[in-house]
Amino acid sequence: MFLRHPRLTIATLAYLALVGWITLSPQAALPSGPLWRLAQFFGDHHATEWITFNLLEFAANIAMFVPIGVFLVLLFGRGRWWLAIVVGVVLTLLIEYTQGFLPTRVPDVRDILANSIGVVTGTLLALLLTLRSARGRERRPAAFAR
Repeated sequence: MFLRHPRLTIATLAYLALVGWITLSPQAALPSGPLWRLAQFFGDHHATEWITFNLLEFAANIAMFVPIGVFLVLLFGRGRWWLAIVVGVVLTLLIEYTQGFLPTRVPDVRDILANSIGVVTGTLLALLLTLRSARGRERRPAAFAR
């Protein structure tokens, strides 16, 4: 599967490295980071003061893990969509476990929930986006299938 899709494998590994850097490096946790600044901006305006840092962080965690679900479905195939969810949830558990050993990070159950929601959303999105090509393969005669 990885050798059949070398570009997709490289893109997936690069994205996982980025996620690792974001979730395990001390810079992302600093109060001067982009989420803190965005929360401060929203807090300065009456109409958006309900948009807190915690809400932004939860939404950002979901968004960050959506591509992981997509990448894993594309790598494993539609038939193994469930494996994308399992691998994604295990990945988030490993990240949170590792954060427990880092002085600048704190593991959080909300992160596990948000990351898992992101993986499931990405998996469903990939299944939806590949539905048309999967139907085309089902209709194609066996002589023309690869």
